[in-house]
Amino acid sequence: MQTELERQGVVVHTGVEVQRIETEQDRLCVRGSGGAEACADIVLVAVGVEPRTALARAAGAELGIQGAIRVNRMMETSLPDILAAGDCVETWHHLLKQPTYLPLDTTAHKQGRIAGERAIGRSARFAGTLGTQVVKVFDLVVARTGLRENEANAAGFAPLSVEGTYWDHTVHYPGAQRVQMHLVGDPATGRLLGAQMEGPVQAAVAKRVDILATALYHEMTVEALSDLDLSYTPPLGSPWDFAQLCAQDWSTVARKGQAHISGKEDAP
Repeated sequence: MQTELERQGVVVHTGVEVQRIETEQDRLCVRGSGGAEACADIVLVAVGVEPRTALARAAGAELGIQGAIRVNRMMETSLPDILAAGDCVETWHHLLKQPTYLPLDTTAHKQGRIAGERAIGRSARFAGTLGTQVVKVFDLVVARTGLRENEANAAGFAPLSVEGTYWDHTVHYPGAQRVQMHLVGDPATGRLLGAQMEGPVQAAVAKRVDILATALYHEMTVEALSDLDLSYTPPLGSPWDFAQLCAQDWSTVARKGQAHISGKEDAP
């Protein structure tokens, strides 16, 4: 992502602690550790998301992770007949089988639907989230679903990870572009735990990660990804989709008991 930002003329500073923002000749100047300084007309500060729960707290509702409203999978709070949904509530994690705080627009819509169904007396239950996300940065798309390796370790797994560089479609068809993928699985059971990928907009990364999200939802093994009957035409893909190639690399490493592999590229 940093490479793409710099390719587009953005100056990136990492490992800098912002210490103060001052006005100087009608401009804003950000100053930080190590002598870092940048002046601009606009400064955007992104410091994360915090649940707004003052009303629930005042009403006596039980709060949970990061101060979010504690709800069950029917979106019921600890207060009788009071439902809550969206970025203000805890979220059931489908893979971890426990609540977490993971504010996402897609999750909020699903929870809102459950709350609505329950409000009119119908039976409904939130299936849970996998944290599937995607972001576009200029011409680069970065996506993830499930657990990263450090998250899998924290959850008590002993994960195996592979990463590699692949082609977004058959290399003998013009315009093939490289994509990178990182896959996390549990070598003890073969179960898929998560995946991250990045590539150009044309590589349909956002939809490729949805393949992995679907596999995670149904608790598939990494090996089973190769059995999926995915579409293929040379301008758009390969007989083995790159998600499947990465899964095959993972299986190879798992069988050998190694810790890491870099995917091999087909010769163009």
